[in-house]
Amino acid sequence: MIGPREVTREERMNIANGIAKQLLDKYGADVEAIGIYGSLARETDGPFSDIEIKCILHSLEDGFSYEWTSGDWKAEVNLDNKESFIEEATAIEEDWPLTHGQFFTILPVYDPMGFFEELRQQAGSVDNSIFKEAVCKTLVEEMYEYIGKLRNIKIQGPATYLPALAIKIATGGAMILGLHHKRYFTTAAQVLPEALLFTDKPCGFDELCQLVMSGHLYDSKRIFDACEDFWNGLMDWSKKNGYIINYSNGVPF
Repeated sequence: MIGPREVTREERMNIANGIAKQLLDKYGADVEAIGIYGSLARETDGPFSDIEIKCILHSLEDGFSYEWTSGDWKAEVNLDNKESFIEEATAIEEDWPLTHGQFFTILPVYDPMGFFEELRQQAGSVDNSIFKEAVCKTLVEEMYEYIGKLRNIKIQGPATYLPALAIKIATGGAMILGLHHKRYFTTAAQVLPEALLFTDKPCGFDELCQLVMSGHLYDSKRIFDACEDFWNGLMDWSKKNGYIINYSNGVPF
């Protein structure tokens, strides 16, 4: 079999620890902390999962990454400085529920000053108003545009884009719910199943998610109806929760 091949968790951890040792040997006292992130850190890695490592350096100005494969397995090492890494961890964008779980689940390999715990605390203390702003931005910049595309397709086609658009609308709704609840998703594969577990959801969201997850996206009318029902439910839900759709660059006008 051409790689990747099956690798046990023990083998993967041994490789990760070996990479961390090489980083310490190369950068020495300049290393603030080294940690594993992703599925390996969460202990949810599968036999073909890759290895992802963060290395924080004191003197580094601009971050960079190494990404390579041995043929059997793949590894990625991100190098950054403390200030920019904390800035990234505390930034709230539309995709925060998908991108920021890594900052809360890093497994320290070398962390003498407790940097990763400090990171978790700062990432978890962002003001609620920032999350609210991100929801409003997503409603305008993503969801409103998606529904416009949906209605254009209903008039002029092409219907071939409907399945992909339904996925985008469902995923965008999940991002809004993650921001609303200040909860991150485990992985991209779990976005919709985990979003369905939230209690405060717009009407129509569950039905659209179930349609998308079923893979039965060949009935155009069913897609149109599910997306429109969700959009109407989303508007009612947004009003109830005080989310303003008239937003420009995050500032209400």
